[in-house]
Amino acid sequence: MKLEQTIRTTLAHVATIANCKLIADITDDTVLLQSGLDSLGFAMLVAQLEEDLGIDPFSQMQIAVYPRTFAEFVTIYRQAQQDGNK
Repeated sequence: MKLEQTIRTTLAHVATIANCKLIADITDDTVLLQSGLDSLGFAMLVAQLEEDLGIDPFSQMQIAVYPRTFAEFVTIYRQAQQDGNK
């Protein structure tokens, strides 16, 4: 749960910096493209998470996968953390 909270906190912080207005309640089923963060904001989010967590799962992927929902986004980070701890 700590990872998800870190992502949520970073998402809110990046939205402020990127001058984006997030929707009120981001759930696991929230489609990322409908969250209120634009493409620059997502790039900033991934960069900030790399700095905070020390991982960029998207650069580690053999085949590029783009998450559709918030839950998929969190799962990609969770898997990258687990892979890094092996």
